[in-house]
Amino acid sequence: MASCGGCRLFVLTVRTLLGGPAWTRPAVTQSVSQTRTVVTSTKTCSLEPLSQVQRKSPSTTGKGERTSPSSGHTQRNLSAVAVALKGQYRPHSRYELLELGDVVDNTRKALACKTLRRFIVEPALARLVTEHLASDIEHGKAVIFECDPGPGLLTRALINCGAQRVVTLEGDKVFLSDLQALERRLDGQLEVVHCDFSKLDPLRQGSMRPPAMYSEKLFADLGISETSWGADVPVKVVGMFSLKNERNQLLKLVYSLFERLSIYRYGRIELIMFMTEKEFTRLVAKPGDYRAYQPVGALWQMACDIQLLHKEPLSSFVTTSKDGRIALSKSSLPDDNMCLVRLTPRKDFFTARLTPNNGGTLVMMVKQCLAKRRALLVERLDSWSPASGSKLVRQMGLFEDVLTGQLYPEEYKQLFELMEKSQEFNQSWLYEEILENTKVSC
Repeated sequence: MASCGGCRLFVLTVRTLLGGPAWTRPAVTQSVSQTRTVVTSTKTCSLEPLSQVQRKSPSTTGKGERTSPSSGHTQRNLSAVAVALKGQYRPHSRYELLELGDVVDNTRKALACKTLRRFIVEPALARLVTEHLASDIEHGKAVIFECDPGPGLLTRALINCGAQRVVTLEGDKVFLSDLQALERRLDGQLEVVHCDFSKLDPLRQGSMRPPAMYSEKLFADLGISETSWGADVPVKVVGMFSLKNERNQLLKLVYSLFERLSIYRYGRIELIMFMTEKEFTRLVAKPGDYRAYQPVGALWQMACDIQLLHKEPLSSFVTTSKDGRIALSKSSLPDDNMCLVRLTPRKDFFTARLTPNNGGTLVMMVKQCLAKRRALLVERLDSWSPASGSKLVRQMGLFEDVLTGQLYPEEYKQLFELMEKSQEFNQSWLYEEILENTKVSC
């Protein structure tokens, strides 16, 4: 017996309400490949790197998103960490997906920026990033800080994926009005702050005007209090390191981590950030690689679990310049990538011998040792406390001819704890001049 279209619509509606076949998210792999797989409600297709993708029309993309609700996400309800809803409005539903626009429109909006910045303009890339953050979002307890959202493509993708509380930190006024309009629509899930994450907690003192800001004011205004170091991660910072001072920003943050200052005063803040492949290579370099193994990388390896989530060709991003045009990459590597990296501070990093009070001294020690990576460790230790180097090296079970560039980060931590235990180093110049020297670039 033939059935009418209306009957089929009725049956589909009932099935939807009663719960139909679950749509599963594809497994997220840690390996990097040159093709990606995107799953929709109707088919699976392979995508070339985003710079080579044939663009979909906005209407096609929007329709596919609206008909593919993921049963893997829990219903959005603001958690205890999330700010209370204003009025009686409910949070944005995962069945009411926000439009991600198309590449052309997103690029046009990004080019409103008149400084050197890099933006995500591909909806497929924004969705891929949220796939790597799916477990973070489903956990639901941590607040997500999004750095430099610009046109807000990733912001909307995070909301669509189920993020319960997103705080955008945007330093460029040109993007604030659109972000604030989105904030009013969502009523509680999104908070927009005029703040540049790279300018958080500047060294100078006194009154501060946006986009520069003190973290104490930022966290107080958001109602986020300090947590113990052993507690769960309270805030996850998502975004992209500044192109102007990427390395200095990594250095500034690792100093703050070792001393539990700035954002790390509030607990084990996790960073999930895009960085250049060149900087990532330095970050994870191993002892013996005398060119790439440097203090900033050793310090991050010592304090954090480092995970590479994804590599994406530079051509997938839009880089803006001062004249409002797309800036060409100056990389010497033809296939250079941006790396999405997770930096999670270890719960057991601080010990009875290593505390926030002497963490800056450890930073100084590693910096001094790795300034000359082919120098003898014994000689470096003797320069701080004469005739003490050999004793410490033997205690660690190392050969006396070991070079400073051959020690692993965890061995530097062990060495520092032995120095703290020994009374011979307490009066050395390393300890006396720590406050003057720790802010010098590595």
